[in-house]
Amino acid sequence: MNGCSLCPLNCNADRSNGKGACNADDKIKIAKYYLHPFEEPVISGKNGSGTVFFCGCSLKCVFCQNYEVSRNQRGKYVSEKELADIFRFLEDNGAANINLVSPTQYSDKIIGALKLYKPKIPVCYNTHGYEKVEIIDLLTDFVDIFLPDMKYVSPERSLRYSGVKNYFEYAYPAIGKMISSKPCVLGADGLLKQGVIVRHLILPQNLDETKKVLTALKQIIGDAYLSLMSQYTPFGELKYPELKRKITLREYQTAVDFARAQGFEKVFLQEFSSQGTEFIPKWDF
Repeated sequence: MNGCSLCPLNCNADRSNGKGACNADDKIKIAKYYLHPFEEPVISGKNGSGTVFFCGCSLKCVFCQNYEVSRNQRGKYVSEKELADIFRFLEDNGAANINLVSPTQYSDKIIGALKLYKPKIPVCYNTHGYEKVEIIDLLTDFVDIFLPDMKYVSPERSLRYSGVKNYFEYAYPAIGKMISSKPCVLGADGLLKQGVIVRHLILPQNLDETKKVLTALKQIIGDAYLSLMSQYTPFGELKYPELKRKITLREYQTAVDFARAQGFEKVFLQEFSSQGTEFIPKWDF
């Protein structure tokens, strides 16, 4: 891959001869695939979401729980054919959908795999939100459900915590494109067949940023769902003091109340029991 421009970093790396800014070369690398039970109920269903965790990431979130994978410190290489076979395997084992986690740096390869085998169940693109509209546009023929994060509005906060100043500049229109492209469709089984769930992870001592995110998101939310996540769990040697604790019930309730005041109608809330390292996947490769 010469001159990579799949993500907003536009690092222009020759990933056939090394790694891009995402820490990934031009070969697909994964850390795990399995039936994941801990997504929103309309995604996990009874059997779990057929989840594939990809290695590498365009962001450098200081609080990343999957850092071994996002920093590409482990994993195994698979071909497009092998990835397509994984999709088929998960589908055959009862997955509610195929759930592609941190896929941005392999979006072209994923399209290649989906051309080899398009599952009969929905395909979910589970992303940090730092995407380019033109890439989302290419994905709409292959992806049924988008699961983007909406992390920040402020350039200062996105630089401090995720290493990029222009997060909102790219995430906001990209998420808008996802929402306009995929109106929500629920099946008779209560599972999402098409649509968008926008996730926001509430960080400790960052309610001001949460309110900015929700205010901006309300302008484009359409019929998409909002998922307010309470699962933030500090670990390791965190650089910033404000991130060294879990969020409080008061912080979470304040965010929920603000979302309701903004008029959000389709909102997933998360139990506080979701906080903890036991919910971080154990990597297979």
